Amino acid sequence: MTIERGPAECWLTDMDGVLVHEGQALPGAAEFLARLVERRRRFLVLTNNSIFTPRDLAARLSRSGLQVPEESIWTSALATADFLATQLPGGSAYVIGEAGLTTALYEAGYTLTDTAPDFVVLGETRTYSFEAITRAIRLVDAGARFIATNPDVTGPSPEGPLPATGSVAALITAATGAKPYFVGKPNPMMFRSAMNRIEAHSETTVMIGDRMDTDVVAGIEAGLETFLVLTGSTTAAQVAQFPFRPSRVLDSIADVVDLV
Repeated sequence: MTIERGPAECWLTDMDGVLVHEGQALPGAAEFLARLVERRRRFLVLTNNSIFTPRDLAARLSRSGLQVPEESIWTSALATADFLATQLPGGSAYVIGEAGLTTALYEAGYTLTDTAPDFVVLGETRTYSFEAITRAIRLVDAGARFIATNPDVTGPSPEGPLPATGSVAALITAATGAKPYFVGKPNPMMFRSAMNRIEAHSETTVMIGDRMDTDVVAGIEAGLETFLVLTGSTTAAQVAQFPFRPSRVLDSIADVVDLV
């Protein structure tokens, strides 16, 4: 069935590889954000990174020359907190993660505890503790439901890849037999929660990303128009390897400015 699409009124865009790369703004990113504001388009900047709060990320983007208000940033931590608040309002969780995740859960009304929690919630952290992972394994074995912010197995660092949420989740799964529910991309739930936040409709919303296996596939499954930019993970040659296609393939975010 063909989806009848209206003019794009709302925009979701990935952050790393689309707007910034290694802390530097990519060409066209500032102009794209300015055009969204000029045209009064509703938008959110999305990231699977659960370490930082939206305020932290807004400050980091500002240092790269990009002005994004914190209320226009949607992280996997916020999506996870939103999901848990709908599943079990006022619940409890044992959390492995940093301020981005713990703050989001507190604000969603969750109690953080290591005693008989409803959920074990795994997020990104720069220093995974063997003691914390052991505690998580025992709590999952005792019946806590297992949630993870995103399935990314590695994260970047100046020295090379670091083990990320997906890798640690695999360790807990190997020890317990319990598989986590991943909330972040490529789960389209992250897009749907973002769209609810800005009152967007799939027929008039565009998702811009740099990865076919997360941004584009999740956008397609959420019913969105999808733009792939070639400034991040997926190259033009790799697009044909996937059994699905984005609506458009563009060199960079600079090519999107005139489409807003």
